[in-house]
Amino acid sequence: MTRHSAVVEVLAHPSVKKNPKHWRAWRAGEIPPDWQLISWVANENMLARDDADHTRLRKLVSKAFTPRRVEQLRERVGDLVGSLLDAMAASGGEVDLKEALARPVPMTVTADLFGVHKRADRDELARLIGLILDQTISPEVAGRTHLEVQAYLAGLVEAKRAEPGDDLTTALIEARSEDEDRLSESELVWTLILIIGAGFETTMNLIVNAVRALLAHPDQLRLVRGGACSWEDVIEETLRWDTSIQNIPLRYAAEDLEIQGTRIGAGEAILVGYGSAGRDPERYGGTAHAFDITREDKGHLAFSHGPHYCLGANLARLELGIVLPMLFERFPGLELASDELEDLPSIVSGGVTALPVRLDSKERAAAPAAG
Repeated sequence: MTRHSAVVEVLAHPSVKKNPKHWRAWRAGEIPPDWQLISWVANENMLARDDADHTRLRKLVSKAFTPRRVEQLRERVGDLVGSLLDAMAASGGEVDLKEALARPVPMTVTADLFGVHKRADRDELARLIGLILDQTISPEVAGRTHLEVQAYLAGLVEAKRAEPGDDLTTALIEARSEDEDRLSESELVWTLILIIGAGFETTMNLIVNAVRALLAHPDQLRLVRGGACSWEDVIEETLRWDTSIQNIPLRYAAEDLEIQGTRIGAGEAILVGYGSAGRDPERYGGTAHAFDITREDKGHLAFSHGPHYCLGANLARLELGIVLPMLFERFPGLELASDELEDLPSIVSGGVTALPVRLDSKERAAAPAAG
């Protein structure tokens, strides 16, 4: 489904499910355990649960992922971004902004949130999440990664049970409903995979996509620098125009359906296209293809819709709302260092493998000319 209205209809349709038990090919044993998208289908978190089961999981997770906890991160994020910008300024005239800034900000914030303090552990988490989102890996690597990420996070849960902390992993372990229901061991591990993956990889690509869009559209950058538009306008337009989650696999028809004239048989799989929905001219008019931060229609589906709305949306907006103004204040002459950018090898993620930029910091601009 690629049209905005069709995506909304699918997300709200009572007979469109997320549990693979509704997928005819899955029930028939036709999906191998080393399929590149196996971790998106064979899991026990909110991505693969429906109705009361989904509501139960979401309610338990939301008890740990509160707005208050997110807001408490504001000062920490600001300090982190400042130190990374210092390191960029000291590194010379050209850097890969993805590696120097966009990756370490959400990786550090997400790791802090979940109590993952060792650098080696953070790097291993980033590696595993990256493999889950990479659809060029071999079946052998896909199957191994599916098992490795479960084992790795099961170890984190075990460590937090032994030594609880003020972090989301501990909060999820302790979360329970009014009738004492709580996450099972497998649900806990898979919920960590979902939230850590969403908190790290998606925000990293959003930062890259926003910076890339502004540098490629200097007229839009001038609007926000001049105060005619806000950084919030930049963030929402990036989410619409170049969101970091382009497609979500998968949803399934529990019975024969017709969605806007398209017949879908019971048991068929449905790929939901958030990225294409953001550029649908039926919703956004003839300029749907254009990056325009003055756009009046700020609505989009980047964080999904309805009961499936992303719990981490506020954290992603907070991080971008700190990173973007600090970056362009520190480096007012920032520019792309290459027009040859490589797209991520993923049907799920939207972004580029690297974003080389040339710096022009206030420090260098103020430095006396040589000689």
